[in-house]
Amino acid sequence: MGAVVYMLLCADGSYYVGSTTDDGLERRVAEHNAGVHPDAYTWSRRPVAVVWSEQFDRITDAIAVERQLKGWSRAKKHALVRGDWPGVVRAAKRRGGRDPSP
Repeated sequence: MGAVVYMLLCADGSYYVGSTTDDGLERRVAEHNAGVHPDAYTWSRRPVAVVWSEQFDRITDAIAVERQLKGWSRAKKHALVRGDWPGVVRAAKRRGGRDPSP
């Protein structure tokens, strides 16, 4: 069974990254919007909308990508959502707000 990694845009403008089974994305987003889990990050940030997702054949691959994305900066996530790969690379190079190039 495969899995899907997804990114939600929350009502407060923040991003949430999660994963679910390959047939569960619609159900999972509905749960986020219904506030099924009161202790969840998205509970006070509803409504949410899917802005990016990718399917994986192996759940282990999906979990690895989910963990990686959760460590990304907001700028890098925003570039991914836009499909701006050069922007993803630029955001990955900046640390502490400075461009490392001379």
